[in-house]
Amino acid sequence: MDGPCILIEDNKMKGKFYLTGVAFAVLLMGFFADAFAEEAKRILSIEAYDMLNTVPDTYLIDVRTRAEYQLIGHPINAYLFPYMFWTDNFQKDEDRYEYDMKKKNRAFLKEIGKVFKKTDNLLILSRNGTRSALAAKELMDAGYEKVYEVEDGFEGALFPVFRDNHKNKFYRQLAKRNKIYSFNHRRHYGWQWWGLPWTYEIDPKYAYPPDLTSSKRN
Repeated sequence: MDGPCILIEDNKMKGKFYLTGVAFAVLLMGFFADAFAEEAKRILSIEAYDMLNTVPDTYLIDVRTRAEYQLIGHPINAYLFPYMFWTDNFQKDEDRYEYDMKKKNRAFLKEIGKVFKKTDNLLILSRNGTRSALAAKELMDAGYEKVYEVEDGFEGALFPVFRDNHKNKFYRQLAKRNKIYSFNHRRHYGWQWWGLPWTYEIDPKYAYPPDLTSSKRN
């Protein structure tokens, strides 16, 4: 027999059989397939905007809450599909108080499937890239083939921000101690920072389908 082989006992058949090296390799590939699953591609807002203008079947999906979409604004022609909902749970998060925004939208995939095909280019946008990363992963796991995570988000991260957590903590402490203007505020990166088109107006065509009398798109 050519190549290395693995001897496997089969108690039920009370016999023995051999797997060739090639067959064993195929078995391992199948076993570890999930570990090498494709991930959503990360892009910046300006890249997302360029794709919307140049690549067919490309759609921007805003996964923030309804309140953010309406009151903070949203990219023009961005579809609203909240990944999480705001609640009335008032709590303390580290050194600040806020309302909880961790109620998962259990109908997220179902509603996405009513509007988009799994072969569409889906650009996923949140406030600063946190929720969009979660939503993009869920879409990829559900079989959507072309998912892009807009990592800088609509408002951008809190200022100042660095990828190095130690540097980030140090400079944020300096900014807070010296009462630097714009410390702990956003809009220093993201869709708005780039100056890309956005609006407060809500077009029913792009509103969250369950909020309409019909989920069909015109």
